[in-house]
Amino acid sequence: MFKSLKDILNYIKLFQTYLGKRIYLVFIFSLLVALLEGFGILMLLPLLENLDSLGESEESNALSIAIFNFVNYLGLSDSTLSILILISVIFLFKGLFAFCAFAYNGMLMGRLLKGLKAQLFDSYSKMNFSYYTSKDSGHFTNLINEQPIRALNALQQLTIFGGQLINVIALMSLALIMAWEFGLMAVTAGMLMIYLFMALNNYVRNLSRMTANENSNLNNWIIQTLQSYKYLSATNQIKSLRKNVIHSIKKLTGFQVKTTIAAGFTQSVREPIAVIFIMLIIYIQIYIFNGKIEPIFVAIILFYRALTAALQVQSFFQGTYQYIGSMELINKEFKNLNLNRIEDGENDINELKKMITLQNISFSYDSSDDYQLKDISLNIPALSSVAFVGESGSGKSTILDVITLLNEPNLGNLIIDDLDSRSIKKESWRQMIGYVSQETIIFDATIGDNISMWSGDYKKNKEIESKIKEAAEKANILDFINNLPDGLDTNVGDRGVLLSGGQRQRLFIARELYKNPLVLILDEATSALDTSSERAIQQSIESLKGYITVIQVAHRLSTIKNVDLIYVLKNGKLIEKGTYKDLTKDQDSNFSKMIELQSLSDS
Repeated sequence: MFKSLKDILNYIKLFQTYLGKRIYLVFIFSLLVALLEGFGILMLLPLLENLDSLGESEESNALSIAIFNFVNYLGLSDSTLSILILISVIFLFKGLFAFCAFAYNGMLMGRLLKGLKAQLFDSYSKMNFSYYTSKDSGHFTNLINEQPIRALNALQQLTIFGGQLINVIALMSLALIMAWEFGLMAVTAGMLMIYLFMALNNYVRNLSRMTANENSNLNNWIIQTLQSYKYLSATNQIKSLRKNVIHSIKKLTGFQVKTTIAAGFTQSVREPIAVIFIMLIIYIQIYIFNGKIEPIFVAIILFYRALTAALQVQSFFQGTYQYIGSMELINKEFKNLNLNRIEDGENDINELKKMITLQNISFSYDSSDDYQLKDISLNIPALSSVAFVGESGSGKSTILDVITLLNEPNLGNLIIDDLDSRSIKKESWRQMIGYVSQETIIFDATIGDNISMWSGDYKKNKEIESKIKEAAEKANILDFINNLPDGLDTNVGDRGVLLSGGQRQRLFIARELYKNPLVLILDEATSALDTSSERAIQQSIESLKGYITVIQVAHRLSTIKNVDLIYVLKNGKLIEKGTYKDLTKDQDSNFSKMIELQSLSDS
């Protein structure tokens, strides 16, 4: 029992972390409600006893005398109607403070929902790349979308639990003062009932934790199915993933059934247990202790209300455990995110004047000696165009991740204009970069918003609209846009599903050109395009030569003939470098062999 109470205190402190000390105000309202209810019940005593003899009765206790004196002070001792009105007023105020408690609790829940979701989103935007790659999409979706809702339920159950616990303490204390033998038995009975349900509470809490984790697993399977729907549907393979989805659903269903049965058991036995205890205590009080009936009657009402509240304490105690697993999961996630935050520098960088230098760079994804990049040293002068080529797995994209500061090298240094990359504010460097990756990134929005990334209302701002069209023209997609009925207002669907592969890629390129980057990174950016579109975009890219720094990873080697410098990678090592002309002169070079193989493949 004491462990469970300690858990509750820890949970209150956990919510205090996100809500501050304002969480305790709801318990103050609950205390006022409990005191008013107890006082209202005690006011029944003057209606049951002879007011004239109350103060003189030897059997009257201090509380009874105090009530009599209070009623007499108000001048109500001779007016039953006035006492009834007073009781009504007391319970009206109780209702007012009860409403304040519920309303304030609702405000706390709204604040918590907003805070958790916003804080999770902000924390995810600042997590390092390695933490992102270590989790699946279902993990993040589950944490930011579903678990905060369950955490709200935990907060609601916890605050109601606290209010009912205060109610129990207040009412049982008054019952103890009114008839101490009766009250002592009531306290003992209440504690015994709570103790009997402790094992059930622990069982429900474990179910809550398993439910929170399984929700993440189910989300992951659903997201993967929806993202791959076209392929799975076309090849009739959805059933292959269905068994995983159904297995997860069955587990969640089992958890829910068990939780509901546990809650139903608590609700079913609550009233019978309360009545049995009351009957037993009344019998003992009257026939064993020969107690006076009037204070016993008032104490019975206090005890019944307290016992009912005690059983509700158990119910909400169980409810807290049912949902607290979600809050624990969120809190654990925040701790993990704090440990995996982007380590930022303190120097802003707003332009690239000299060069990007890789000095003896080695990198491993799992911090082992199995390096994906091995002792790489090279220079990328400002306003130059360079290309990285090599077989799959040679380290081309990994170098780009190092240059964009997504991954920090295990060994060596990345120098940007004489500044070590570790000392640079990452946002300032990335603000300068346009990046067209192998994976096309398109949002479920209009073409205009996809290009401008919601930088302004292109429908009202002609300058933004003109800039969008200029970028679209450079990406060789403006004619396609102009021929659409809704033009820039055309919605492209989830991940651009309403566009062809080439159209998605050109839209992606248009977005990066709209940004007017100082460094443009193209990771096999034209590999999904037809020859005509590729040639048009390549001309646009070459027109940027001398104005911005262009870094390419090329699939078709014919597209990099005019770059200033080519770096050839193999198994994570830099094995060759030079211009296209210089590298092709040597018939035995790896680059020449790659061109020969590609020519044979194309033919």
